[in-house]
Amino acid sequence: MNRRIASLTILAAAACAAAPVAAQDRDGGDRWRVGVGPQLTPSYPGADTLSLGPFFVVDRSDDGGPLEFEAPDESTGFAVLETGGFAFGPSIGFEGSRKPEDVGAAVDEVGFTFELGGFVEYRFDAPVRLRLEARRGLGGHKGWVGVASADYILREGDKWLFSAGPRVTLADESYHEAYFGVSPAAAARTGLPEYGSDGGVHAVGAAAGYLTQLSPRWGIYGYVRYDRLVGAAADSPLVRSYGSRDQFFGGATLTYSFGRGID
Repeated sequence: MNRRIASLTILAAAACAAAPVAAQDRDGGDRWRVGVGPQLTPSYPGADTLSLGPFFVVDRSDDGGPLEFEAPDESTGFAVLETGGFAFGPSIGFEGSRKPEDVGAAVDEVGFTFELGGFVEYRFDAPVRLRLEARRGLGGHKGWVGVASADYILREGDKWLFSAGPRVTLADESYHEAYFGVSPAAAARTGLPEYGSDGGVHAVGAAAGYLTQLSPRWGIYGYVRYDRLVGAAADSPLVRSYGSRDQFFGGATLTYSFGRGID
């Protein structure tokens, strides 16, 4: 969801790209769609500037049906258990560091964060998917952050796909203190008032994605997302003086499909 460290993400994507080939050789039946392109995300949570980073797509089908839907703004993960419309699995994310020069004021630095957690989702018979994911920061903000989402999905097999739906982002006190709090030391350096931020909902918004195949192998995929900071995050002196309540995301990529049934 947020700014990612490109080198680490590229390593993870390379591992994902290698795995499909191995799987295809093993069972001879999988189909895959992969892609990499640019995306813009807030430079840090609450920023009024955007940073450029990579946008990856890895979709798979092993049952002869359409490639599995994944929302373009969800974190990296895969299902380890699927039953009765439910799916469960791990969820992995990254959050780049926030330095004083990124903000333009002598605020406290937040280090690079690797986030590890899990997700649960439910797919209705109608084209609707609900998903809840939560991740714990290891290093950096050291807090919990989660996203509740719903997507309405329209598609014609793998020829084209459109999805759209609301997003609610939640976080605990540690996450909010890291990005939206003002410590006594930071207040003394910047002249901002001290500010302590409790946990809870900090953003509401929506996301939409669209994919179309240009040929059986090549396609284009893009997405946009908008979040509006609310509650304690919106009231933060850091956001009011140096950031923005409006958070924009967007990315696009050329995709390549291979495997069973691809001409």
